[in-house]
Amino acid sequence: MLKWNDVLTYSKQGNPPPDHKVTKTEAEWRQQLSPEQFLVTRQAGTERAFSSPMCNLFEPGLYACLCCDTLLFDASEKFDSGTGWPSFTQPVTPNAIAYHADNSYGMTRYETVCNTCDAHLGHVFPDGPKPSGLRYCMNAVALKKVSQPH
Repeated sequence: MLKWNDVLTYSKQGNPPPDHKVTKTEAEWRQQLSPEQFLVTRQAGTERAFSSPMCNLFEPGLYACLCCDTLLFDASEKFDSGTGWPSFTQPVTPNAIAYHADNSYGMTRYETVCNTCDAHLGHVFPDGPKPSGLRYCMNAVALKKVSQPH
């Protein structure tokens, strides 16, 4: 289980290597993605809070990166943070997400990106529920629900 200290260590000393990398040109991403999806995932934008029904979706299943289909989160780790963005306590594997210090807006936050294709997902914060204490605050437009366990 990842904890806040792991996030800090990865952001400072390097992220675990992904299982594989997906690299595309800006033109290829623009062709694949809608303008909003491109803005969020490729240009580190943020969707409007409470703009996605995914915030209230708690059925079992898995969430993958919209850009490259890498599995990122299990719905069993999803919780209602009240922030207006889907929130999770853990990624499916320690190497699914990469972490980068984000010093914009006069504060330090920790950006989360897909470790496979570098898509901006959102940020992680140390104010989530126990036992991890993590809150992965994700842009719903960067995720897609991909399966239901049987």
